[in-house]
Amino acid sequence: MTDADAKTWVEAEWADSLDEEIEMEIDDNLIAKDLAFISDKKHKSSISRNTYFHELLRMQAELVKLQDWVQHTGKKIVIVFEGRDAAGKGGVIKRITQRLNPRVCRVVALPAPTEREKSQWYFQRYVPHLPAAGEIVLFDRSWYNRSGVERVMGFADENQVEEFFNDVPEFERMLVRSGITLIKYWFSITDEEQQLRFLMRVHDPLKQWKLSPMDLESRVRWEDYTKAKEDTFERTNIPEAPWFIVEGNDKKQARLNCINHLLSMLPYEEVPHDPVVLPERRYNQDYERKVLPEHLYVPEKF
Repeated sequence: MTDADAKTWVEAEWADSLDEEIEMEIDDNLIAKDLAFISDKKHKSSISRNTYFHELLRMQAELVKLQDWVQHTGKKIVIVFEGRDAAGKGGVIKRITQRLNPRVCRVVALPAPTEREKSQWYFQRYVPHLPAAGEIVLFDRSWYNRSGVERVMGFADENQVEEFFNDVPEFERMLVRSGITLIKYWFSITDEEQQLRFLMRVHDPLKQWKLSPMDLESRVRWEDYTKAKEDTFERTNIPEAPWFIVEGNDKKQARLNCINHLLSMLPYEEVPHDPVVLPERRYNQDYERKVLPEHLYVPEKF
């Protein structure tokens, strides 16, 4: 393969990468015909599509450098994503992990606790998911379920919530003392923006799976969640692991701002790599490739 051919291949790969992001953007903008009224009220991003893609790809390249640095230095990183339902946590997590090695950077999104887990120390089910050296773990919701949904929905009584508030600062200090870097993000959106996003999910069959009974109930209990959030900030915003609020009404801004802030929080450096040389393929003149049965192949309908 010539240098010109290699360049063409690289350009094609970048085009595929852009297509991946465009696919997700199209998904974000699908609007059912009977929801045309939402498109008029929907928040329009102040960032142009070209600027957004340019900055996103630039920062994703920096995230790859960060990943290499974490592996090289044996750092342990935990990033907590909390906030209102439909505030954009999942979208940011997708963009952070999109080009990273899942063996290095993984997402933890735990289901509701089992009966056995309910009888354990509250933090116990989160501990096995903490990172080893050279790993990044993103918690898509975390132990803060107790001061949020569990408190608001009545799954935890006031004594349990108070015990959580007393324990969580020391729990997080223990994590930091063990060598873990803990970064906590809260995604914030307005009442109207959440209503519009929920309506989108109700009427979009590709997104209805995102709506759980808890999500629907959260609309009713907006003010209760607000009070729970305020208590959480007041009682758990510690110097070792402060909260950072991401304004989420503009999805593109939120993604870029969050990733930019994350990169600024870690003193990563570019790790030197040995030059990669592609070895020559070995050929055996006596080998004859077998013809496989037609039924083994996926039909080429496209």
